[in-house]
Amino acid sequence: MDAQAGFFYLFSAVLLYAALRVVTARNPVHAVLHLILAFSQASGIWLLLKAEFLAIVLVLVYVGAVMVLFVFIVMMLDIRIDTLRSSLWSHLPLAAFVGGLIAFEMAAVLMTGFRGVDEPKALAAAVDAAGRLVPYSNTRELGKLLYSEYLYPIEVAAMILLVAMIAAIALTLRHRKDTKAIDASLAVRVRPQDRLVVVKLPVTQPAAPLPEVPAPAAAEENKA
Repeated sequence: MDAQAGFFYLFSAVLLYAALRVVTARNPVHAVLHLILAFSQASGIWLLLKAEFLAIVLVLVYVGAVMVLFVFIVMMLDIRIDTLRSSLWSHLPLAAFVGGLIAFEMAAVLMTGFRGVDEPKALAAAVDAAGRLVPYSNTRELGKLLYSEYLYPIEVAAMILLVAMIAAIALTLRHRKDTKAIDASLAVRVRPQDRLVVVKLPVTQPAAPLPEVPAPAAAEENKA
């Protein structure tokens, strides 16, 4: 077993463990952190497959943006763990059906393969007719494919991410009754005479008499 196979088994083992902990962790924050670990290990597998662009996109987009957004949502939303646990068994039939459907689709792809899909010829184009290597960039070819043939799906995915970000911000900006806040519109329309009001109050008790101070001459006679 060479080093590449060793790294593949290492990344796969950590990926399976992190994916299992995502669905079994009791704390939602721990589940999100294990999901970040799973994405990082998947990017390592992409690097072993020489798909550098997909690995960097997985780290920058999902680990660096989406997962951080998930962490803020989970920490800002007051999630009741007891309520979620009480409603877990009621959603078990639907979860089992969706899991079985995904397992069936993956088994069908692994056993039958991608029929009707041509094999990629990008690596063959890197060698000319004389057998010499031609400068080839996997990232460049993938970028040209994404922004030419798959331009509209990329734009749709970008709009979905934008809607998800706006929805996350809207969920966290909920109004609470136990917090004190100042209305910005009222603060802008305030007038100087409204800031300070001088009120004249009547005297409630007479002022105390001032102590008598002896004259200088009388003070000298007292010293003598």
